[in-house]
Amino acid sequence: MLNIADVYDEAELSAISAQIQFLKDVDVKTGFHAKQMLVFPILAADDGRLIGVVQLINSLSGLPFARLLEEGAPELAKTLAIAFDQRQTSAAFIRTKFDGLVAAGHLSRDDLAAAQRLARQNASDVESVLIQEFQVQALHIGHALADFFNTPYEPYKVDRIKPTELLKNLKQEYVEQNGWLPIAETSADTLLILTPDPERIKGSGIVSHVFPRHRKITYQVCLQRDFAQTVSQFYASNGGQAYLGDLLSELTQDDEELNVAADELHAAADNELVKLVNKIVVDAYQQGASDIHIEPYPGKGKTQIRFRKDGSLQHYIEVPASYRNALTTRIKIMCDLDISEKRRPQDGKINFKKYGPLDIELRVATVPSANGMEDIVMRILSAGQPIPLDDLGLSDWNNKQLKNLISKPYGLFFVCGPTGSGKTTTLHSALGHINTPESKIWTAEDPVEITQKGLRQVQINKKAGLDFASIMRAFLRADPDVIMVGEMRDKETVAIGIEASLTGHLVMATLHTNSAPESVVRLLDMGMDPFNFADALLGILAQRLAKRLCDCKQPYQPTPDEMAQLLNEYSEELKNTAAWQQDQSANRLALQQKWQQAYANSQGQFTLYRSCGCDKCNSTGYKGRLGLHELMLGSDAVKKHIQARARVADIVATALNEGMRTLKQDGIEKVLQGLTDLHQVRAVCIK
Repeated sequence: MLNIADVYDEAELSAISAQIQFLKDVDVKTGFHAKQMLVFPILAADDGRLIGVVQLINSLSGLPFARLLEEGAPELAKTLAIAFDQRQTSAAFIRTKFDGLVAAGHLSRDDLAAAQRLARQNASDVESVLIQEFQVQALHIGHALADFFNTPYEPYKVDRIKPTELLKNLKQEYVEQNGWLPIAETSADTLLILTPDPERIKGSGIVSHVFPRHRKITYQVCLQRDFAQTVSQFYASNGGQAYLGDLLSELTQDDEELNVAADELHAAADNELVKLVNKIVVDAYQQGASDIHIEPYPGKGKTQIRFRKDGSLQHYIEVPASYRNALTTRIKIMCDLDISEKRRPQDGKINFKKYGPLDIELRVATVPSANGMEDIVMRILSAGQPIPLDDLGLSDWNNKQLKNLISKPYGLFFVCGPTGSGKTTTLHSALGHINTPESKIWTAEDPVEITQKGLRQVQINKKAGLDFASIMRAFLRADPDVIMVGEMRDKETVAIGIEASLTGHLVMATLHTNSAPESVVRLLDMGMDPFNFADALLGILAQRLAKRLCDCKQPYQPTPDEMAQLLNEYSEELKNTAAWQQDQSANRLALQQKWQQAYANSQGQFTLYRSCGCDKCNSTGYKGRLGLHELMLGSDAVKKHIQARARVADIVATALNEGMRTLKQDGIEKVLQGLTDLHQVRAVCIK
């Protein structure tokens, strides 16, 4: 038996044994901080063999465990030994399917009993009472059911595809009365069944009688409400919207591909393919997707359709191979592209209000792929007013400096980052901040995604000879105050932008680069004059989007080791700065004190959050995204580096000395604020 006052006290542990150590990883993973510990063995009554160990962790008093507990521990160990022996030998050991909630600490035994009584009184099910009256998360109940039935838990999914072939001989009333539902064929002879009570369905053997050709039946357990929602999803009319399963089942599986002419598609406004395309767009919008990816495969391979949600691609449906050409043709017609041209990439735009129930626009890009295929990517454009600058999630320093920067009468400002990182949204927020009746603002965009009153916006049209360079030359003759360019991708456009910024205009643009300092090198490599470029530059904002933690996130107190790791990652970005090289320890201590003042509570404890998962976030733990920013100002020191064509590392060090935070540093500060976690920051800021 051990009675330890502090498991983190190395001297106390060494006095017990040279080999003993405390496994700190458990504290790191759980967020729990252990201190006092009383540890004693459970020995079998018959032969004294070790069958278990008891650890009592942290006394209520905060002092080492009392001698009285030490004296009672052997008696407790004997009782536990008898209980274990009875459990192993008795076949009558009974537990309820909700005991897992008690074991996991989500509910007390008394609360569970109260919930069961309340369910009986109200003629309701225990699950509903636990969720509504005791605020137990559905995900936790699902995990308890999975443990009890030894069957995977499957929550309700809004985008589940109806298995029409499996359901054609099953009536809704039968499914509801018997409590089981086929949801998929995982292979030619394997059937997947969804049910709230797998034990009863397995024991009845009813599934094998209804589906005799499936030799293997697998089960997934769900909550009663998940089952009811899935039945409703498969059998309800959905307000006139055809279900994907029904639509796909009505598409023929002919070996020959359909070559649908434009006139035929216009005439067949109600055919199943048109309905399918509309349904894909509506579902993508309702599920919060930013992009729709249509990926055909050669031969008899089906066309895969995937949605990008919160930055990650997720499978949606598969369309029969015979309809890949017709699907491509339909989308091309909707955005007025050349349906006969399959060898060159094309860009277009769909005003979906003409075809479906939503007033949205989509940007469409077709890309010729191997074996004569054409991939299509449709981006759902953000509509309405721009996001106010104060709502972009900028840090106080970045927000203040950015407002000061864009208020200048002339100069050059860039927003850089990869595709889909929110560059255009940020630029429109900046324009919205300076959009006044006294200023004339021209924008050149491809396409125009966000519209603002007071802006004169021009759409790129390469067929008509309207590219970025020609439009910018036209802008300079149209008396502008501010010019916004959707993208500076060539030497001519950048040169005109620098010229415009040096002649009294404020020029804003986006760049496809990784970081703010790297943008300088990229522009110089394009052939820009370093002196003119340095004179024009106001600043560069690099941006990324990281996944935001859902409201179901769980708070925990990080261990000292975890905080030290955060501090190390933050400090790694500062190693080349002059102040850090001069006195690393002093600067590290100052940073630690700054964090404690800004993010810790009155006791000096930090609170971080870990992802959990709920119905709202589809059990992922993340819902929505937030911006990470890196703002480099065009200071005199930075301009000298540009004129001297200095290395990126030198520019970074100078910018950091002047107050810039790198993308990772901004991300770590948002981890400390509880907005995201370090895993997501690393995912988008990796070098």
